[in-house]
Amino acid sequence: MYSTAEFKNGLKVELDGEPYTIVEFQHVKPGKGGAFVRTKLKALKTGKVIERTFRSGEKVDKPDVEAKKMQFLYEADDSYHFMDVESYEQFQFSRDQIGDGVGFLKEETVVAVLFHNQKAIGVELPNFVEIEIAETDPGLRGDTVSSSGKPAKLKTGAVVQVPLFVNIGDVIKVDTRTWEYIERVK
Repeated sequence: MYSTAEFKNGLKVELDGEPYTIVEFQHVKPGKGGAFVRTKLKALKTGKVIERTFRSGEKVDKPDVEAKKMQFLYEADDSYHFMDVESYEQFQFSRDQIGDGVGFLKEETVVAVLFHNQKAIGVELPNFVEIEIAETDPGLRGDTVSSSGKPAKLKTGAVVQVPLFVNIGDVIKVDTRTWEYIERVK
């Protein structure tokens, strides 16, 4: 069991038999009354975000969640196929089970597939991916540092904001959690 003092972003907990991950938390100590912890929790099965308040010192269960490394193989008819890198067993997920992260899946990407009570429930992408730009407006010569950006469509279909100097064919590093451009890869 976890105490509220052990809460941190990304911690997986179980509430009412369902696994959640802590997206955000805040310890609150009002002038009057006991301290409490306000949290935002994301359901690992459905992706739904809920808000929940816990009294300070309250305990929550540890979920039976296991992450296995799997390699993305291919997409067919809105289903995504993955292979366990150790046993070569294959699993299939729908677009809904993966969520918005499908825009960053390219063949041979290694991801963590989450299992709850021995049943596959979702996919966690790596924090950063390197993907080639398929479409964007032409870059501007000499514009290397600028606060403005432009949209760029990646080979995988996701659209992210990039600096003006980035061109078609460039490979960029993107944060899959925030959809933010990190750097151009050489």
